[in-house]
Amino acid sequence: MQQPTVSIIGAGPAGLNAAISLAKMEIRVNLFEKQVKPGGQLSHWHTLFPDMYDAKTLLKSTINEISHPHIKLYTTVNIRQIKRQNNQWIISSDGNQEFISDAVIITSGFNLFDATKKEEYGYGIYPQVITSLELEQMFNGRREWPFSKDIEAPKAGFVHCVGSRDTKCGNNWCSKVCCVKAVKQAIEFKKQFPKAEVSCFYMDLRMFGKGYEELYMKAQVDFNIQFIRGRLSEASPSNGNKVHVKAEDTLMNRPLKQNLDMLVLMVGMTPAIWLNQHAERIDFEKPKFKQGFINPVENYQSTIYQNTPGVFAAGTCKGPASLIDVIQDAKATAFEVFAYLKKEKQNVEILEKTT
Repeated sequence: MQQPTVSIIGAGPAGLNAAISLAKMEIRVNLFEKQVKPGGQLSHWHTLFPDMYDAKTLLKSTINEISHPHIKLYTTVNIRQIKRQNNQWIISSDGNQEFISDAVIITSGFNLFDATKKEEYGYGIYPQVITSLELEQMFNGRREWPFSKDIEAPKAGFVHCVGSRDTKCGNNWCSKVCCVKAVKQAIEFKKQFPKAEVSCFYMDLRMFGKGYEELYMKAQVDFNIQFIRGRLSEASPSNGNKVHVKAEDTLMNRPLKQNLDMLVLMVGMTPAIWLNQHAERIDFEKPKFKQGFINPVENYQSTIYQNTPGVFAAGTCKGPASLIDVIQDAKATAFEVFAYLKKEKQNVEILEKTT
């Protein structure tokens, strides 16, 4: 019997790790990525929380591993549909290419919330207002700072939960990592500008992961970063190329006003695709308002998508998760796919013996 083939849709951290795990189990993999290079959101990061590990080092070592004879990487390929045909799946791209697979893993990841939808913060209007992604680009030297290089003690504010836990935006979920990411970025900013004054505006601090609480304490004790419980009500231009923000400190029960050199919006995770399921096919579509992440058949013991044999999901396409959780989920999904393929092979062998 011919060696089975698995198609993985998305070459971010989940797709890369699932492909590597399957290749080590002697499974052939077609790995599809719509961008020019693999890596997904990881390619934008400077350092990783909570240990400040260099993101480029992790990405480079992971990409090196996909140089495997069992893995074939296709970049700039956007998958639009998968269709069931007998016991296999036909993978169709926008370029009318077709690939045949015995199983499919969806690892399409996530998109970042469009900050222009929160008009009260002035993103896209005031140059001092940036997103957390743009701040990572500044750390990586790919983007200029939004304030003068002559400023030795810039004032910066970080706004948590932008586009998360927000019913008006249609996003009721918590993005899980925004809190610790803000802490990580605030520390990095203080390392580059030791005299800076940094404030974090939060709803609730959700430091659930290993080392997260310790990083939060370090930010306060070692870097004098201020954490203010309360949402910003608005941002407006101020004198001297600054942005004026109004907020309320709900713990102290008092209003706050600050003039900042930089306001960072911690944009949350949103679904990258919506799966429109038909009888024998699944169409990959752009998510609409209030459409959430991919739902597996159940949340505890399986990554199979909606009782569809041979189709699995891994990583943040199922919902917000940390990078460590994504990598572990991808590896676990690879083993589940391997078990599925082994069972399918046994079924074929039994059928051949009885005919």
